[in-house]
Amino acid sequence: MLEIDGITKKFGDISAVDEVSLEITPGQMVGVIGRSGAGKSTLLRLINRLIDPTQGRIAFCGRDITGLGGRELRLWRASCGMIFQQFNLVERMDVLTNVLIGRLAHQGFLSSMAVHFSEADRAAAIRALDRVDLVPQALQRAGTLSGGQQQRVAIAKALVQNPKILLADEPIASLDPANATRVMDALKVINREDGITVLVNLHTLDTARSYCDRIVAMRAGRVHFDGAARELTQARVRGIYGEAGLEADIDELVTSTAIPAARKHAALETEAA
Repeated sequence: MLEIDGITKKFGDISAVDEVSLEITPGQMVGVIGRSGAGKSTLLRLINRLIDPTQGRIAFCGRDITGLGGRELRLWRASCGMIFQQFNLVERMDVLTNVLIGRLAHQGFLSSMAVHFSEADRAAAIRALDRVDLVPQALQRAGTLSGGQQQRVAIAKALVQNPKILLADEPIASLDPANATRVMDALKVINREDGITVLVNLHTLDTARSYCDRIVAMRAGRVHFDGAARELTQARVRGIYGEAGLEADIDELVTSTAIPAARKHAALETEAA
């Protein structure tokens, strides 16, 4: 159980996250939606302890995360697989080495400095790449891959951390619909088959409805909706986004057709291969 109790993060006089309280049960796939600046990314960074809260408490399985430091904090971050919008790969390194970097938090200081990986680590990395259909690209430079492939490498990198929870911050924001579908499908399979809790920040409502068991909608740092996707009606959406921002932020006509069409396209590619 992930418990977020009254968490607040202020930058000067601005509250990026304002007294947010949530309970995330194990194995859920939760979509966090909201306009730019709603506090979605800040919330994920608070959970991963990339930034410290101004006030409030975060606990995982009864353990206070907000008080961790040193090695314990490093291990907590390792148990939170973090997937960013910008991939965070070393482009000049090959794909396999990029995935193996996810194992560094589990190694001792000397092994980390020497970037030494065991055969078991390498086997785990290959298995992770197989989960995202990228074994043939294992020795290819990461910078030569497409954006969608790079994001799937980032997922494999998170997987070798043996995470208890996956945090994905706008993982499909810079991808075309076909690659966005592949990335979201990979996250859903991991959630379903491995039972790993997934929190994913999304910009489009229809994607959240298609993939997530639960949707948390934020506005101005606060939670304005928390419930099943089917409960997020158009009236509630307008209350979260406002009439003026509705079309710009969640164009449902586009997103509702793009994801299914991309799924069909991806399936045809698979059959052709």
